[in-house]
Amino acid sequence: MTLSSTPETRDAATAPPLGPRRLRLLFLLPAIAFAGLLLAFVASLGRDPSKLPSALLGEPVPEFSLPAVQGRELGLATADLKGGVSIVNVFASWCVPCRAEHPLLMALSHAGIAPLHGLNYKDKPADAARWLDTMGDPYRRTGADLDGRVAIDWGVYGVPETFIVDGWGCIAWKQIGPIDQRMLDETILPLLASLRAAAAAEDARP
Repeated sequence: MTLSSTPETRDAATAPPLGPRRLRLLFLLPAIAFAGLLLAFVASLGRDPSKLPSALLGEPVPEFSLPAVQGRELGLATADLKGGVSIVNVFASWCVPCRAEHPLLMALSHAGIAPLHGLNYKDKPADAARWLDTMGDPYRRTGADLDGRVAIDWGVYGVPETFIVDGWGCIAWKQIGPIDQRMLDETILPLLASLRAAAAAEDARP
């Protein structure tokens, strides 16, 4: 017994076979898709980490309270970052880029433009104390974040990082990686001046 053919089966039976070009295209499609994913991954690796956005920009600084680094008297807490423009620098004695930016932090501290505070990240107490004793201590207050939990709340990616906090205790700027002289002159100092002027104008309002 033979089955009667339908238009669909006749079309399938008489359909011409795929040509070599179509076959190559079918085989190439997965490779093209994989290449696109690979290019996107490589592009993400080449992205400047200092340009990564921070979800905390414009937000109040996290609630925290840290004891002082060994050999220092003043720790660091949320309340210390309210009522005036300030700078918070995340550093560690084991951080090589921290050594490169440290002279600029010393100069910034001596200029007295704004209080500079340190957040010491996952450091051994004796190593942190030795670092500040040897390299110089630019910080007014220095909190010891021994387990790194406070840094996580700040959204820290790694060390060093630097934050500018406005007069209302909100994060106004963030730098991932070491600061340099150009950044200090073209970004940090103008922003500090602008924030200080804004805070003074707000205080002067009747």
